[in-house]
Amino acid sequence: MANIETKREKFIRIAEARTNKIIDMVQLLGNCSNVAVYEYTEADINRMFDAIDAEVKAARKKFVKSEPKTKFKFDL
Repeated sequence: MANIETKREKFIRIAEARTNKIIDMVQLLGNCSNVAVYEYTEADINRMFDAIDAEVKAARKKFVKSEPKTKFKFDL
């Protein structure tokens, strides 16, 4: 009999793997800080991390339950 994976188990399996991939990639990006091998500016660093921060915020926003939209009404 096949063991059916629950939605929770599937989330944990996939989220852990993807989170670990992201952590590995961020650590690899940190290797680019070696000034003996690479040349970069403060602007380069800011652009890289601004892009990463924006994507992290966008991903986090997808997990936040949105509040139900309310109808407009004038207060009397």
